[in-house]
Amino acid sequence: MKRPEGPVVVFGAFAYFRAMLRKERYRKLIAYFAQHQPDPETELQYRNPFELLVAVVLSAQCTDKRVNMVTPALFEKFPSPAHLAASEFEELFPYIRSISYPNNKTKHLLGLGKMLTEVFNGEVPQTVEELQKLPGVGRKTANVIVSVLFDQPAMAVDTHVFRVSKRLGLVNQNAKTPLEVEKTLVSYLPKSLIPKAHHWLILHGRYVCLARKPKCKECPICEFCRYFEKNFAPKHSDSPSAPLN
Repeated sequence: MKRPEGPVVVFGAFAYFRAMLRKERYRKLIAYFAQHQPDPETELQYRNPFELLVAVVLSAQCTDKRVNMVTPALFEKFPSPAHLAASEFEELFPYIRSISYPNNKTKHLLGLGKMLTEVFNGEVPQTVEELQKLPGVGRKTANVIVSVLFDQPAMAVDTHVFRVSKRLGLVNQNAKTPLEVEKTLVSYLPKSLIPKAHHWLILHGRYVCLARKPKCKECPICEFCRYFEKNFAPKHSDSPSAPLN
């Protein structure tokens, strides 16, 4: 049988997705979001690099919505690294007590303020390596900062990016760690689009490709989604199987 053309093939009352190469999924992802979401942005509210850094640290295992509820009062009281450095646990804690893991994050922010002040002259570092020296800043947070603030080709892989990348078929289904997913994504995406793709995947995971109940029937990119292909597309006995990675 001749290989069907196009992602969706219809034979009478039957339809099925043909096998799609990973490169083709990336091409379609970029084409869709470049048209429909050309300028995605973080939903964290901030006015300067210091505020974004603090907000991203607070957002670990916490929603951006909750962080945005806390930061206005926090930044009014602590508008600079020096203000954090001069603070004490008992003074800072009440401002972020509604955030997940407030005890650890209070300690992180105090240490972060001190290191920014004493080591980096009050400025937010511009490299992933230097950022990871700060308390509470891991690879994901560092990648967010250099991507959003400095437009560097860094892909921060949070729970949304990890889930959506695997469901869409952008990465190997056996990928176990964020770093594995990150390496694959940056190897396929054009460098100039990596900062935007980070937001595309996060926002899609936040509002459409939900963890427990993905809105597949409403999804505008199900045409090239491996998860949709596997779970919802009608099968046909002659259809080629989808690639496993």
